[in-house]
Amino acid sequence: MSKDGSLLDTAKVPTRQRRRPRGGLLYLLGPAFVAAIAYVDPGNVAANLTSGAAYGYLLVWVLVAANFMAMLIQYQSAKLGVVTGKSLPQILGERFGTTGRRLFWVQAELVVVATDLAEVVGGAIALNLLFGVPLPAGGIIVGVASILLLTVQNRHGQRHFESIIIFLLFIITVGFLAGLVLSPPDPEGMLAGLVPRFQGVNSVMLAAGMLGATVMPHAIYLHSQLAKDRHPDARRTPENLNRVIRATRWDVVVALLLAGAVNIGMLVLAASTLGGVSGTDSIEGAHAAIVANLGPVIGVVFAVGLLASGLASTSVGAYAGATIMHGLLKVRIPLLSRRLISLIPAVTLLAVGVDPTWALIVSQIVLSFGIPFALIPLLQLTADKELMGTHRDALPLRLAALASVAVIVALNAVLLWLTFTGQA
Repeated sequence: MSKDGSLLDTAKVPTRQRRRPRGGLLYLLGPAFVAAIAYVDPGNVAANLTSGAAYGYLLVWVLVAANFMAMLIQYQSAKLGVVTGKSLPQILGERFGTTGRRLFWVQAELVVVATDLAEVVGGAIALNLLFGVPLPAGGIIVGVASILLLTVQNRHGQRHFESIIIFLLFIITVGFLAGLVLSPPDPEGMLAGLVPRFQGVNSVMLAAGMLGATVMPHAIYLHSQLAKDRHPDARRTPENLNRVIRATRWDVVVALLLAGAVNIGMLVLAASTLGGVSGTDSIEGAHAAIVANLGPVIGVVFAVGLLASGLASTSVGAYAGATIMHGLLKVRIPLLSRRLISLIPAVTLLAVGVDPTWALIVSQIVLSFGIPFALIPLLQLTADKELMGTHRDALPLRLAALASVAVIVALNAVLLWLTFTGQA
């Protein structure tokens, strides 16, 4: 970690990379693709496959709406980091008192633990499907592999880390969408799925899980850090700042469109392939059904995509955990140490035999409840003229973001009511 509080240690980045003149648009892209990994993690796989298998195309609208919300939110987070030169947790840590910082960190840390649970469990399931590795051992392997990925970030800088993550995102895309070639979705069913509606209590719970898996709290915290570390000279001149913000907007749109396509692709693959098939309420059962219906090659490709998802997302999750801890507790902890700390709960759950797919879905519901804690402060900060200057959110963006918050809070309130009345 650098002396200025950034998680990217510029002392370890080659001089050529630090001083390289800012080139075209492509050179400025990258941070959003790292954040987008959070939107295609194993928790998404569990929620989307379960939804498609159980309800067909019914909840396609949830993913479309959630992806639109994600674009707005991730753009706001990235813009906050670029304009202020600080991460969202860092700004909150400066504005809260000691007690407030610690309490806010507790809920954010629960979000990170839930995130890491989904990512490690998903990677362990993939190793089990591909090689028969026991789940606890698979969790440890995923953790070690993520440490190696974070080592790249520590030694070679964020640009190299972004390149590896983008490569893994490509593998994820191929792995999760390959089955659509053999089992294309029903266009009429997809159009019908764009109409907002539910079908019983369980569909509401799944919708909350899908929302928690799509609009990820830890990605909201992290993106501001990624953007500020990636563009340390953004505020050098007003013209340069405007240019970086425009590039950031494109970065978010392209990365989140890709992540959204993967999520919707998973759901419609389950709807077209797994509907009415028994045992598809688990990733293992869904994989078996995919093999039976589409063949072993597609099954292997799917499992490889799941493994890439687990490896990439758990590395990004550890990065987010370090960002949150440093900003709120003002504790500088190395990324590798952070990785080891957050690995323990996931491996422990695997060792005691908790149903992995159930753990994945529950983790996404926990994430859904953490969204307002990240989103409401972000909206307040990006609308603050004193903080953001001429780059404060315009009225249409503020209204769209407020609508997103209202939908998320309302869905969580319904889920709480169903849970405590015994209907969930």
